[in-house]
Amino acid sequence: MIGLPDRTDVFVVGGGPAGLAAAIAARRRGLDVVVADQAIPPIDKACGEGVMPDGLSAARAIGIDLECAGGHPFRGIRFYQGTQYVNADFPEGHAVGLRRTVLHPFLVDHAERTGVQLAWGVRTTGIDDEGVHVDGRFVRARWIIGADGGRSMVRKWAGLDAFRRETLRYGFRRHYDIAPWSDFMEIHWGDACQFYITPVARNSICIVLISPDPHLRLNEALPLFPELNRRLPASAVITHERGAVSATRRLERVCSSRVALVGDASGSVDAITGEGLCLLFQEAGAAADAMASGDLAGYERAHRRISRRPRLMSKLMLLMAHRRGIRRGVIGAMAAHPPLFQRMLALHVGAVA
Repeated sequence: MIGLPDRTDVFVVGGGPAGLAAAIAARRRGLDVVVADQAIPPIDKACGEGVMPDGLSAARAIGIDLECAGGHPFRGIRFYQGTQYVNADFPEGHAVGLRRTVLHPFLVDHAERTGVQLAWGVRTTGIDDEGVHVDGRFVRARWIIGADGGRSMVRKWAGLDAFRRETLRYGFRRHYDIAPWSDFMEIHWGDACQFYITPVARNSICIVLISPDPHLRLNEALPLFPELNRRLPASAVITHERGAVSATRRLERVCSSRVALVGDASGSVDAITGEGLCLLFQEAGAAADAMASGDLAGYERAHRRISRRPRLMSKLMLLMAHRRGIRRGVIGAMAAHPPLFQRMLALHVGAVA
């Protein structure tokens, strides 16, 4: 941790992956950057912990090689509907399962090495036309990035809180000391919920439950999936159940003349897409480019473009989640004609227009 400077080019509020990615991208454009967060690393969050191939590419574009972070590769996606399943390889490259408690320290170290100034355990209390109020001090900043999550205070302070649509679902995650039984990320579809299984290490898997019911937990939902339940003995659990809200929120604006929102602060798509990390890496690069050019209007346009495909895929997958007949018909058709699933997966990761 460093002491806060009197001034900086970019002040980032929020030191999670979105804030660190934005800081790294801005430093690559030659800007002085400070990141401040009230938490102390490593910062954990309940998520599926899979980085899709387009997410790996987006990270590389801002100078972050997640292949070096120590995750576990997987080759594609497999859908299960009861005993029926279909799978497809990614059209290009592979994905990586990466524990959030591994990803965050990796990004912290990368930010430090690129010259980002990090201030942990400090509280940001407001912003104004000249800079940021933090821990009783004032730091002058040309640009402010709000990367403080779905309940962003920066978004509120900047008058960017207006949104067009919001739906909420709920995710719960834990890890098992079990060697991955597949080199695919698996999605098990049910009427009330979905389970995601991601290989995150040679001897560890991440299990995530997502549903519209805030009271449904892993132990109650697993018996609804007998084959999956059989593979997951309670004795193999190695982390506590951790929950988070999965929101679909589209903001009317994601920036003002001096403030840009990235990550969940800038809106979000349902976690069913697995595209959260890809989005934040792309947003980080676009925000840094706009700041380097001296005009955030370019970021507003880029953000709309970046989010268009994930929003479309979110709508399609949520339709499958909510409508049993549609889900069974779609998965049945893809199982009978695997190229359909291959095409959908290619679209999902941006390999086709």
